[in-house]
Amino acid sequence: MFDDGTPIYRQIADQIKAEILGGTLQPGGKIMSTNQYAAFYQINPATAQKAFRDLVDEGVLYKQRGVGMFVAEDARDKLVGDFRARFFEDVLKPLIADARQAGISLPEIIDYLRAQEGALK
Repeated sequence: MFDDGTPIYRQIADQIKAEILGGTLQPGGKIMSTNQYAAFYQINPATAQKAFRDLVDEGVLYKQRGVGMFVAEDARDKLVGDFRARFFEDVLKPLIADARQAGISLPEIIDYLRAQEGALK
């Protein structure tokens, strides 16, 4: 599951976010405890705890003392909004710059995207 390029705690947080976006983890749903997560993935509990703490700080998870960790009600909407913002900044902005260097016009990009529209559905 884990690769060598990114810190494990970040990979855990990203996996949980992906499960929320994909609908596997639902708003209000309980997630594994840090100890369960650590035992399941054979990692240090402090590593899982750091991932969970980051997700709580981001408002994706919340903790109920003595009960466990849960997915925040608005977690999916927040993650979609964050993803959209990053998409435009990290993907489209460089794409437009590359297209400009290659002499590809914005109307050409739009025409191409419209032709691919079925793939987005």
